[in-house]
Amino acid sequence: MNFLTNDRVGLKSFFEDVLDPFPDIHPTEITKGGKGDHDLNPASFPGNVTSFKPAAVLVPIVLRNEEPSVILTRRASHLKKHAGQISFPGGRAEDEDGSVIQTALRESEEEIGLDPSLVEAVGTLSTYVTVTHYSVVPVVGFVEPDFNLTPEEGEVAEIFEVPLQFLLDRTNHQKHSGFHNGIERFWYAMPYNDYYIWGATAGMIKDLSERVHRT
Repeated sequence: MNFLTNDRVGLKSFFEDVLDPFPDIHPTEITKGGKGDHDLNPASFPGNVTSFKPAAVLVPIVLRNEEPSVILTRRASHLKKHAGQISFPGGRAEDEDGSVIQTALRESEEEIGLDPSLVEAVGTLSTYVTVTHYSVVPVVGFVEPDFNLTPEEGEVAEIFEVPLQFLLDRTNHQKHSGFHNGIERFWYAMPYNDYYIWGATAGMIKDLSERVHRT
């Protein structure tokens, strides 16, 4: 993948071509999605749900000299939902947010201490709906590498980076399954060292990879 360099101009041009433009409605009004958990589990997805809780996450691509990487977090183990899972920084949209960019940057600053001034948002992936009834807009942004991150102890147990090339490489994408309440469910997974990247996070990464490989 010869585009994976630290050339900001070249990367921005490439990703602007493969990403969606930012939605022109208030982030709290984004209550549906194109992709989601239902892609692999249509029978188990709640068919009576017509709208979802709006949210946004940041897909933070760090422009490191050696090669671009992506910031991910491990959620705290005491949380009631998604404890210990790998995720992008982000969360639910609030009325004071003027755009999905503001939602993603505000939540990222709250969760990992990422200074919004170090992020250049370039576009979005497909809105992703989850079985927990969230409609999540993944905002892709370039991050200057001179940051100091601090995890919010109530939500984040660990912050780490994964090479962008690893995440985009389709040979690293797996489909796993397991049983929940007697029903077999499927999900995408991208294990990296000791980190098990799966579920919605893996689904968003797969969306980005598919866009890159279509060019």
